[in-house]
Amino acid sequence: MKNGIHPEYKDVTITCACGHVVKTKSTKPERTTVAVCSACHPFYTGKQKFVDAAGRVEKFMKKYNMDANASK
Repeated sequence: MKNGIHPEYKDVTITCACGHVVKTKSTKPERTTVAVCSACHPFYTGKQKFVDAAGRVEKFMKKYNMDANASK
């Protein structure tokens, strides 16, 4: 690596809206905030909701007067 062309990494504290704090390094300002993190995001906590895709397909078919079995 060439000297003098790379930004300096500094210790930063990232604070989530849920209160979880992460210490890391960054070239950005000292303090950073985020809306979601791995401690509160539904994917990581296991509280993820699944969307009913079948209902959407049926709604589309009904909207355009299509038969769901016609394409099979």
